Amino acid sequence: MKNANILISGASIAGPALAHWLVRAGCAVTVVEKAPALRPGGQAVDFKGATHRTVLERMGLLDDVRELQTGGADQHLVDAQGRTLAIMPGEFTGGDLEIKRGDLARLLHERTAPACEYVFGDSITSLTETGDGVHVTFERSAPRTFDLVVGADGIHSNVRRLAFGPEPEHVRFLGHYYALVDLDQDFGPTGQMYNEPGRMVAVGGPKAPAFFVFASGPLDYDRYDAGQQKDLLARAYTGMGWRTPEVLAAVRRADSVYLDSLSQVRVDRYSQGRVVLLGDAAYGNTLAGFGTGLAVVGAYVLAGELAAAGGDHRAAFAAYERIFRPYARIAKNGNAGPFLAPGSPSRIRMRNWMFKNSLLLGLMQKMTDKFATDIELKRY
Repeated sequence: MKNANILISGASIAGPALAHWLVRAGCAVTVVEKAPALRPGGQAVDFKGATHRTVLERMGLLDDVRELQTGGADQHLVDAQGRTLAIMPGEFTGGDLEIKRGDLARLLHERTAPACEYVFGDSITSLTETGDGVHVTFERSAPRTFDLVVGADGIHSNVRRLAFGPEPEHVRFLGHYYALVDLDQDFGPTGQMYNEPGRMVAVGGPKAPAFFVFASGPLDYDRYDAGQQKDLLARAYTGMGWRTPEVLAAVRRADSVYLDSLSQVRVDRYSQGRVVLLGDAAYGNTLAGFGTGLAVVGAYVLAGELAAAGGDHRAAFAAYERIFRPYARIAKNGNAGPFLAPGSPSRIRMRNWMFKNSLLLGLMQKMTDKFATDIELKRY
């Protein structure tokens, strides 16, 4: 394992978390990221239960995450007149520790940048496995050969497409889209969330200054074109009540918007030869609240198994899959779309009622804790 030359695609959470462990194991690590720089801000992400805390502690990040935690604010579910119908408690949405994605990415980058190579504004264009490595070409950089390649580049993984096949073969659309927008306007001291059938808009809440979820068929748009995404949101929310027109006006002024589908990744295996998938590239993104925890724990297990196998990537990848796939099943079974944007008035009322029923809410939180800790962590 020592002196292995490893390429990681993706500099958000999963990639730098893996780089942290690989550098400690003596590997030479390069992280390539399509974006020109780290993406600041973004939605709040959370960690749940002892397993997540243990991995953060072993990384030496637990205290830093605690210092930057956002606090998991309550969300008021309101009617068209702004009257509170129910309250979604912060501990339900924020887990044990909640932090902005951008802050977590910055922490991981600061910890790893001195010891590994980061290449921003570039992307992999081809992967060719040879007898003793993977020959990689890039959009901008010169070709290089690596011992292993890791796809930690999200649900629309470029590495997965190149090594496993086209995205439609591995990504299942779940019938909803979501959007996160940083706004220049304060909509009040409390987080508020408003629903009409198949549509949700929230402001000032735990996930982002503005958060949208809506039911839709597949949409054709450029994920890197903020103007297109703003137009799409405006069409999707035409005629919606409450303060929605005011929120959409603020969205128009926003510097950026992140809009994506709720989808599940379904791969038969996490590895193909010397290429392996990590995080959303392997386990999907359903807004069920487990993506960041899965990424960080997955990085710990993958790096640990590579070290334990002494550089035998076949044995390491097989062990990673055997240990981690049962834990990652929550991503396969989850889908927050119908919960956040119920499809009928009766389903909206039923969802709101759940937050008034302390027994049912407590049972749901216990189930969440069970899923988050359902793995035995080795000490590698």
